[in-house]
Amino acid sequence: MKSGNPTRIAGMGACLPTKVLSNFDLEKMVDTTDEWIRTRTGIRERRIVENGSATSDLALQAGREAVRNAGLKPTDIDLVIVATITPDMSFPSTACIVQNKLGAHHAAAFDMAAACSGFPYALSVADGMIRGGAHRNILVIGAEVLSPFIDWTDRSTCILFGDGAGAAVVSESSAKARGLLATYLGSDGSAAEILKIPAGGSAMPPTQRTVAEKMHTVKMSGSELFKIAVRTMGDAVQEVCKRAGWKLEDVDCLIPHQANLRIIQAVAERLETPMEKIFLNLEKYGNMSAASTAVALYEAAKSGAVRPGSNVILVAFGGGLTWAACAIKW
Repeated sequence: MKSGNPTRIAGMGACLPTKVLSNFDLEKMVDTTDEWIRTRTGIRERRIVENGSATSDLALQAGREAVRNAGLKPTDIDLVIVATITPDMSFPSTACIVQNKLGAHHAAAFDMAAACSGFPYALSVADGMIRGGAHRNILVIGAEVLSPFIDWTDRSTCILFGDGAGAAVVSESSAKARGLLATYLGSDGSAAEILKIPAGGSAMPPTQRTVAEKMHTVKMSGSELFKIAVRTMGDAVQEVCKRAGWKLEDVDCLIPHQANLRIIQAVAERLETPMEKIFLNLEKYGNMSAASTAVALYEAAKSGAVRPGSNVILVAFGGGLTWAACAIKW
């Protein structure tokens, strides 16, 4: 159990683009089939933004709903954290853009780049800041517009990703046995080459060549990533349970990063956890990076898969490589 002021998730929100890109749509774009995608990933469709929509647009809508569901006003928020690898621009931060549009005039703001682990990473930071007494109500958003950074001719990656946003307000709690009980963060920079967007930063600034060679799109070594993802997510679940004082059998709902059904099944086997305890929505949305666990938690609570008193684990892995887990007493 952590010391300091206990924290809880006071409200959640989500924003999913209305445009659906199905596997059958992808059959017309690249050499693949619906059956090939479903059997290898579990994904049937994903959401894609219309032209002109930015990450801040999705983040703002998700954030507004979370603040409203928390019973707060935007001016009650004193920090905005946006977890994203697809910011509107290099600077200013997407969080600053959201802070202004939301009307959170008393809030500080910053972005966090931990790829698909971004939402649980940001929850951990918010939890620590509230426990330390620096803040009272923190808006945490996982938001991505990945579709412009996908090579739609590469069937190994274009079938996986989608756009979306999920948000949570983390607030002080008077109940020490409820809320965010434990968090765990990890990283291994030696595996940074496995999953990346190579160009666009100071190491490889944009040029005509980088654009022509599609170096501004996601590059992934899937077979290497699979093994690491299964190991790190399994270890992270065990560690965060230990920190929360739980046994694995105490977990009512495990919400993993929605990257690939085969990865999730392998994690379940490693943990000897029945699939009935695992919440899935990747069939509808694919991999939304930092938004995945945020939207999944939102939908799990909305559907009743997570209810008051449930012991919930969020766990994710992502580029960096990074991994993270949170234990939540709902």
